[in-house]
Amino acid sequence: MSGAGEAPPELAEAVVGIYRRHAAAFDARRGRALWERGWLDRFLEALPASREVLDLGCGMGEPIARYLIDHGCRLTGLDSSPALLALARRRFPQAAWVEGDMRELALARRFAGLLAWDSFFFLTPDAQRDMFPRFAAHLEPGGMLLFTSGPEAGERIGAFEGEKLYHASLAPAEYRALIAANGLEVVRHVADDPDCDRHTVWLARRRP
Repeated sequence: MSGAGEAPPELAEAVVGIYRRHAAAFDARRGRALWERGWLDRFLEALPASREVLDLGCGMGEPIARYLIDHGCRLTGLDSSPALLALARRRFPQAAWVEGDMRELALARRFAGLLAWDSFFFLTPDAQRDMFPRFAAHLEPGGMLLFTSGPEAGERIGAFEGEKLYHASLAPAEYRALIAANGLEVVRHVADDPDCDRHTVWLARRRP
């Protein structure tokens, strides 16, 4: 991931509003083909027995939350868009859906698994650094963390529904250091995975 200079901080703060305003468009455009399946299966296979999973940036619950629910997970989804959460509650009433900002995550409970798929990279570099203690605090011993990032350090500005959409990434070495410093260990990491739509993916485990 690369970018010219430092992105204005207001662009990072604008991401929440974009997904609140354009929930219907995101629901319509988000593919359901589940090219993430291989990584989700690795995550599922490694979960501790409780199978309590926290999905950060869950959106409307499709396709990822649906897949996890269908595979026996007791799912809690957290998102900052009330409109997307309303869709999730209607489609999957058996799950728990919580409105909130992952940067303020403090649920006072632990989960067997935690994922932040295509949501974590909307945070600024400093906000990403601050998330790793929160990840660790919400994982059981042996619990699994799955998240996506960019392949290299930098900020990038994309677009969604005509609005500028901020993304950021740390360097792989810094992610590894943050994972280790917070009591986790990398299980698998692939940059620009050709089997996952060129996503850069991290799977880590909280040490016992």
